[in-house]
Amino acid sequence: MEKNGILNENFESERLSNELQWRCEPRKWFLDKNASQLVLETDEETDYWQKTHYGFQADNGHFLYATTNKNFRMTTKVKLSPRNKYDQAGLMIRLSEDTWVKTSLEYIPDGFSKLGAVVTNRGYSDWSTQYVDCEDTVELYYQISRIEQNCYVNYSWDGKEWNQIRIAHVDIP
Repeated sequence: MEKNGILNENFESERLSNELQWRCEPRKWFLDKNASQLVLETDEETDYWQKTHYGFQADNGHFLYATTNKNFRMTTKVKLSPRNKYDQAGLMIRLSEDTWVKTSLEYIPDGFSKLGAVVTNRGYSDWSTQYVDCEDTVELYYQISRIEQNCYVNYSWDGKEWNQIRIAHVDIP
């Protein structure tokens, strides 16, 4: 982290910042320093959900993270080239297996895809979505913030005009 506690990772090096680490590291990933990007291919059957109304649970998605106990805002641009139904990419604030917030665009090949946020409190996940029409390759910006026990989730198509997806209370002990 830089002196003011801000991590500004532009992926312009041959290695990840020492402040970043993987949870469920994907088998295939690399840093393209010429394009200033992290490139990864998700492993099959990976996701994050806890105790949904239909009993689905998964806690094995790929998650590159830095640890902090401070309030923060994280902004990133994601380029998603989905191949399969439900492929997704986004951001996550993870406090524990039972408490987290994620935002992503979930790809639906023969219809509208779903841009949304999942909030998990006390081991139960809910999901708020909105439909978006997208091509085979999608570029969008996410912004997720934690201020005390609240999370704010926004998205943008151009990195300038931001739209709110969700404001959620998170049960932080």
